[in-house]
Amino acid sequence: MNKKVLTVEWEVYDRKEDLPTSDAQLLDAAFEAVKNAYAPYSGFSVGAALLLENGDVVKGNNQENAAYPSGLCAERVAFFWAGANHPGKKIKAVAITALSEKVNTDHPITPCGACRQSMLEYEMNQGENITIIMQGSTGKIYRMEGVKNLLPLYFNEEGLKS
Repeated sequence: MNKKVLTVEWEVYDRKEDLPTSDAQLLDAAFEAVKNAYAPYSGFSVGAALLLENGDVVKGNNQENAAYPSGLCAERVAFFWAGANHPGKKIKAVAITALSEKVNTDHPITPCGACRQSMLEYEMNQGENITIIMQGSTGKIYRMEGVKNLLPLYFNEEGLKS
């Protein structure tokens, strides 16, 4: 047996004011996006904002449905909208936040597995890391370079080849 160790690095910020200016602005856009989330069932609203290479900001928020599998997470709403409306534009960064009526969100909110896999596809297709900024409604902020840090043992097209 060989034992392997994975190491993931991220930065932790105590205040938004300590972030690079563009990251702080993107986090503000995520807080704007979370206000329009449709989360009547879970009471857990998520907002995402993407910074594209041309400076445009794309926002997304979670959209729930009584038939739970029919809803979509904020991150995928934003990434898919960017892919459909800004084809070929690289995504430089994503900011993610959440608010909840039912649970405490005073810690960074990280993407679910399905969102991580979808985000990774965009990162791999563009050949450049995407900066990820995550915060709950309050509290510390996490910042990391590359979706691969969120999903280190990822599945990609190589797994489809024989």
